[in-house]
Amino acid sequence: MDERAVLSRIADRLPAAGDDAAVVDGQVLTTDMLHERTDFPGGTTRYTAGWRAVGASLSDVAAMGAEAVAAVAVYAAPAFDAAELDAFLDGATGVCGAVGAEYVGGDMDGHDEFTVATTALGRTDDPVFRSGATPGEAVCVTGTLGRSGAALRLFERGERDRANDLFRFRPRVAAGRALAPLATAMMDSSDGLARSLHQLADASDCGFAVETPLPVDEAVGAVADDDRERRELGVFFGEDFELVFTVPAAEVGRARDACPVPVTEIGRVVAAGEGVRMDGEELPDRGYTHG
Repeated sequence: MDERAVLSRIADRLPAAGDDAAVVDGQVLTTDMLHERTDFPGGTTRYTAGWRAVGASLSDVAAMGAEAVAAVAVYAAPAFDAAELDAFLDGATGVCGAVGAEYVGGDMDGHDEFTVATTALGRTDDPVFRSGATPGEAVCVTGTLGRSGAALRLFERGERDRANDLFRFRPRVAAGRALAPLATAMMDSSDGLARSLHQLADASDCGFAVETPLPVDEAVGAVADDDRERRELGVFFGEDFELVFTVPAAEVGRARDACPVPVTEIGRVVAAGEGVRMDGEELPDRGYTHG
């Protein structure tokens, strides 16, 4: 089974599993696993790995419109190097501090590949799910798209300092909290904008009509060779951890004013039968695949 089939199977058996995170009695709970082979390109520092791994789970909390409370991680590696472990803990602590959460520990184990499993805890009495979008509403994104794709290109070029800087995204917890009273549906863009739109469409039984230009990060322009690659990194690559959300069209201005990071309106919610389209063309359901 592919990833989507697995998630669908889990959802069928465990309704409380939720969207980006599970919500149980006002507590938001989520977990992620990252591997060196698929998630940490050569040149990724342990500080960046700690920041990014814990940040991925905190992003799921953000997508529910919740307050971030705490995070833990399992750190597994072929050998335990004190300096690498300290750097990882510094990164994990740093990303938690950036969003007002606390890093409270975890576990360690030996493994033939550097692997991190993270869990984050949040709190909200009014979570935002993926299922509330209605035709006529606006669809928006926070921040910019393509940072992680640009970082990968820089890692490949050996520009490790700049690549690590781009790879350390800030989870949009404050943005999620600010948007929660207005957003009708929301998720993070960990799998890319295109796949996020398809996932929102499936959950809300709707479609989307999106128009360019999109808020693609300036770093993409510095690494992409042509328009095709810029589109690939900005729309399909994923791992940007921005928020993709819908809001009543009349509330876009309020959403921009309330949100602590830039908000860009990229299109409209349409009827399910119209599909997901960009500039009038069908947008493929393609993005980051966890493997």
